[in-house]
Amino acid sequence: MARLVLTDASPLIGLARIDGVGWLRELFGRVEMTPAVFQELAAAEGPERAIVQAMEEGWLVSRGKDTGERPRPPHLGAGEWTTLLAAGEHQGPVLVLVDDRLARREARVRGLTVAGTAAVVAMAQSQGLIPSARDAFEALLRADFRISQEVILEVLHRVGK
Repeated sequence: MARLVLTDASPLIGLARIDGVGWLRELFGRVEMTPAVFQELAAAEGPERAIVQAMEEGWLVSRGKDTGERPRPPHLGAGEWTTLLAAGEHQGPVLVLVDDRLARREARVRGLTVAGTAAVVAMAQSQGLIPSARDAFEALLRADFRISQEVILEVLHRVGK
């Protein structure tokens, strides 16, 4: 397991829509986000109560300040970029939770370990936190969370559903 788990806004928002934010605590213990991600969450409709509660409980935390100013690639948002920078500066194992395809590619180019909302759903099922990944994906889709059918089918195949 990674010693540091850094998240972008999208996995938090998606999991909040299906009452899955708590799965992160069960899977990883502590999860951090950059100030840019926190600002994205604050600007979104909400933030979702579950995210606020996780921060109040102290296991979801906003890091002190974003890393140094480096030009952001135009294909990445501020939250994604600062998350990748923070992960790259960490000494030791790190897991980056990010959904955006281009951000995931950038993370892999940088040698980072990446997982998205779909992977969290799979982990939650494999750890017995939820009975059905399929039900979680259906709930995500009903909540207007964008996730490709290809990703869903890949994860369901992996977890044997």
